[in-house]
Amino acid sequence: MSTIAIIDHGAGNLVSVVNALTRIGEEPVIVTDPSQLEGADGLILPGVGATSPAMDQLVATGLDASLRTWQGPLLGICVGLQLLFDSSDEDGQPCLGLIGGIVEELDAATLPHMGWNDVRHRDDPLFAGIPSGEPFYFAHSYAPVPDRGDEIIATANYGGILVAAARSGNRVGVQFHPERSGPAGLHLLANFAASVAQARRVA
Repeated sequence: MSTIAIIDHGAGNLVSVVNALTRIGEEPVIVTDPSQLEGADGLILPGVGATSPAMDQLVATGLDASLRTWQGPLLGICVGLQLLFDSSDEDGQPCLGLIGGIVEELDAATLPHMGWNDVRHRDDPLFAGIPSGEPFYFAHSYAPVPDRGDEIIATANYGGILVAAARSGNRVGVQFHPERSGPAGLHLLANFAASVAQARRVA
């Protein structure tokens, strides 16, 4: 079995993510230090709250450098997706810079955007077997704006079109919470786990 490591930066929904992965048959490990990444086949970067404290913790532990050099499958969830980009307007925080673009506040009358929203996706392994338009659970006030439109793999509509998922190579992220999105969310996590297993076989 491949090993999926969940990055603990002090602002992640760790218990829910672990429980969801366990339900699909995975045995994830939580890591707080770069040395614990040895033997990992895939990484999940979760997150709730703001980018600044999460990024500060990644820098303090040295996990930011590990994430920047990681070449295997990487899934960012909510703030974890936002951390993949260059910076966030939420607090002017420089982020990991793994995907070009910035994180901007949603242009909506009511924030945060919280609740179920239909997600429309293009063909991507992360959404294999999931109908476009399937609802997922969101809880956020900011969303990324990639420099390259072809890196947007899914969108939702809340005060306008927002980026619900983005991919650059093995680095992929979702703005919603699959661990709180019922069967569709578990399906998406299973798709990510399958990509981790495939990468392990190739390696």
